Amino acid sequence: MSKVPKFDGFTCIPSHIDFKQEFKGFYNTYSPLAKLPHEGKLEHSLIFLRHIFGKHYELGLDYLQLLYLRPIQVLPILCLVSKERSTGKSTFLKWLKVIFDNNLTYLTNDSFSSQFNADWANKLLICIDEVLFNKEEMTERIKYLSTTNINKLEAKGKDKREVEFFGKFILCSNNEDNFIKIDGNETRFWVIKVPSVKKEHTNFLNLLIAEIPAFLFYLQHREISTEHSTRMWFTPGQIKTRALEKLVQNNRNRVEKELASILLSVMEKFDLEAVDLCPIDALHVLNKTRVRTDLTQLRRLLKNDWKLTNQDNSNSYRKMVIWSDGDVHMADAKGRYFTVEKDFLTKNFDETMTE
Repeated sequence: MSKVPKFDGFTCIPSHIDFKQEFKGFYNTYSPLAKLPHEGKLEHSLIFLRHIFGKHYELGLDYLQLLYLRPIQVLPILCLVSKERSTGKSTFLKWLKVIFDNNLTYLTNDSFSSQFNADWANKLLICIDEVLFNKEEMTERIKYLSTTNINKLEAKGKDKREVEFFGKFILCSNNEDNFIKIDGNETRFWVIKVPSVKKEHTNFLNLLIAEIPAFLFYLQHREISTEHSTRMWFTPGQIKTRALEKLVQNNRNRVEKELASILLSVMEKFDLEAVDLCPIDALHVLNKTRVRTDLTQLRRLLKNDWKLTNQDNSNSYRKMVIWSDGDVHMADAKGRYFTVEKDFLTKNFDETMTE
């Protein structure tokens, strides 16, 4: 028994390049990688990553490089979405599983919402396939975990205890439009639409696995293309995509969509580039369409969500009026109106209206 190593307790220190099983008298529960870097040819891995990340290919390499070289660095929530099948999303997760071994775990929607998290609280990568988070509570939880360095670990039949958290989330979904509820100000999600594979290769995963040592060697010696600009390394502008904008558009509530649709119709009918309106005008118009709302919600929508500013004083303007037969007219009025630009509506709502 004297030769059996003894430790003061357990810790979890993630490291891939200079892994140590013992850290200051504590046993390191983080798993060393099974695959070690070795110089070799990369014929398939880089082509595969170019397919997954598309225009964000260099950022994708930076993301994987940071995972490998700086595992405690906070990174954005990577979301791979596509309505089409045979895109490579599942292959990407399986490939990462072989690379990071026991430090990557798969979760389902139910297991992530469970109070017990001992199976994933100390993992580097938490991958959730077929994501569908209908509750805002789930969105807030994943947003908090993506930036925090402390989490409560809870196992069945045991008390909660505070542990360091360094997990990164990868979400995959076939639902491009509303797999998660997020607003227009969100900067933590990196949403990428993955195209379908033109020619399916049944043995492609094995080819990727064979290149893992060479890929790790490539990451170890590659010069990172981005600078450490924010807490999540990348700036919101760098990870902004059309898929993210589409997701935000489809998460807007019915009042927003209906008001935007009416305003666009008015602009097209009278050939206007902007429309002036007071919240009471919008309320009367929406009541005609049987969309239930109130002045408080409309005022909050115009000021907070649409980031508009009303006039300091009561001024004359042309307000829109919907008559009982549904016809729209412009009438003279006076008030502290907001001005809604056509460019703003077409950028944020037009695609949603036509889909």
